[in-house]
Amino acid sequence: MRDLKALAALIRSRYREGASIAVVARELGVSKSTVQRHVPVRERRDAAAAARQRHRNRAQTPYEQALRAQVVRLYGSGMPQQRVAATLGISVEAVVARLEPSQRRSKQEAARLSVEQQGDLLPQEEIIARYVQGATMAELGRLYGVHPSTIRRRIPDDLIRPRGPAPQPRPQAGQVLVDEEVRRRYAAEESAYALAREFGVSIHTIRARIPNADWRARLPGEAPVSPPRPARPKTGGVRMVLVLSDEEILARYRAGQSATAIGRAAGVDCRTILRRIPETERRSHLQAQQLNRPAPDVDADTIRALRARGLTWEAIAAETGLSAKTLRARA
Repeated sequence: MRDLKALAALIRSRYREGASIAVVARELGVSKSTVQRHVPVRERRDAAAAARQRHRNRAQTPYEQALRAQVVRLYGSGMPQQRVAATLGISVEAVVARLEPSQRRSKQEAARLSVEQQGDLLPQEEIIARYVQGATMAELGRLYGVHPSTIRRRIPDDLIRPRGPAPQPRPQAGQVLVDEEVRRRYAAEESAYALAREFGVSIHTIRARIPNADWRARLPGEAPVSPPRPARPKTGGVRMVLVLSDEEILARYRAGQSATAIGRAAGVDCRTILRRIPETERRSHLQAQQLNRPAPDVDADTIRALRARGLTWEAIAAETGLSAKTLRARA
C-alpha cells in the first residue's frame, strides 16, 4: 500500500511539472490509464492545453534547442527562409515557428537583402563589357534575370550612354544649297520635302527659294480653294402619279382607313400617302392606335357574368379578345 501511495504521489508530481500522460507512463513503466487514474480530474489538461504543454516540452529537448540555434544563426547571416529550410531539411513554416517576431525581417528588408545577394553573384566585368559593346540595360536585365536598375548600379557613371535613340548622321556639309538648282529641280516635279531631306534643311528654307508663282501648294494665309462642283440638273418638281387621286385618298382617310392600308392599295409607302393629306386632317398617334386596334365592346357586367360561370381570366381573354390584365381592370 505504501508503494502505491508513493507511485501516485510521483505521478501527480511529474504531471504537475508539465510532463504529459504518455511521458509519465513511459518514465514510470506503467500504462496511461494508470496515470490517468491517479491524476485528479480537476487537474487534467484539456486537448488545447495539452498540445501547448507538449510544444513547450518539445522546445526544451536538446534536439529542439540545437535546431532553433541553427535556424537563428543561418537566418541571421542573411539567408532567406527558403534556403534555411532547404539547408536543414525542414519546412518554411517550421523555420518561421522557431524565429521570434523580433528576429524576423520585414518584407522590404527581405527584398532589399535578396537584391543585394543576387547582385553580388552577377559578373560585373562581363556586364560592363556587354554594355560597352552596345547591349542595353533592359537586355542585360532580361539576360541575368534582374531589374535594369540592378544592372545600372554595376556600370560606372562615365560609361553610361545618354538615353534616347542614337543621333542620325546629318547630310554632308559639302552640298551647297543653290537657289537655281532648287528652282530647277522643283520645276521638274520634285517635292519640296524630298529636296529638304537631301540638302539637310527644313521645308521652310526650300519654300523661301521658290517664287510664289511656281509654288504648287497653298500660300500662307490663303484660304483653301475647292474645285467647283458641277451643277446638278433640276428635276422641275415632278410629282409622283398615283393610282388614287388626292381626293380619293383624303376620302378613304376620313372614312377610317389608315395611311398604311391606303398606301398598300396604291402600291406606295405610307409616307407618300401622308404627304397628300393636310396637316389639319392627320390623326394623332393615339387616335391611329385606337383606330387600328379597336377594343372590343365588353363591359364590366359581361366580364362578371363570365366569371360567375366559372371561366378563368385566360378563357375570358381568349373569348373576348382582350388581355387578362385589361379584363381585371374593367371588372
